[in-house]
Amino acid sequence: MSGTLRVAVLASTRGSDLDALLAPGDGYELALVVCNKECGALERARANGVASLLLPSQGKAREEYDAQLTAQLERHGIGLVVLVGYMRLLSPGFVARWRGRIMNIHPSLLPAFAGGMDEDVHAAVLARGCKVTGCTLHFVDEGTDTGPIVVQEAVPVRDDDTPGTLKERVQEAERHALREGVALFAQGRLRVEGSRVRVA
Repeated sequence: MSGTLRVAVLASTRGSDLDALLAPGDGYELALVVCNKECGALERARANGVASLLLPSQGKAREEYDAQLTAQLERHGIGLVVLVGYMRLLSPGFVARWRGRIMNIHPSLLPAFAGGMDEDVHAAVLARGCKVTGCTLHFVDEGTDTGPIVVQEAVPVRDDDTPGTLKERVQEAERHALREGVALFAQGRLRVEGSRVRVA
């Protein structure tokens, strides 16, 4: 598969969004899943024959851990890193090393509800009375959910939604956004201009 973009996913949770990347996409393949603890994402990767690595983070400084992580990514020839429910802050050195090649999927329409995680975001959306929510795939920079936006998908909020039901629908949008954004990256169609991403 010469010329195919090798993608790595970093995860700490169930990893249900991995389903979006398990089948080879347009110009890319999921080549590695790295988890900092035992979790569903690791089990999902193993069950689907994807190379997986448990790299425990407990007791390690961010810089030390991220140096080990970079060594593994380079060893596997990774060209793009995608964060899917990854519950660790990346060190500035790691962000600099992989700048323009790290994406994160976030369960809201950024910049709204930046910094939140998982069902807490959906609970906050409902508490605020939002009529529309969604997800954002963005490049990672040194801030928290502040990097240039690649893809956004809107999801209507229903009157009878709970954080759980809303999460299910937003995750469907997340999987679509992941497939679209990673394919665009693999095709060389994304160009970052300051805080904006243009699609060629």
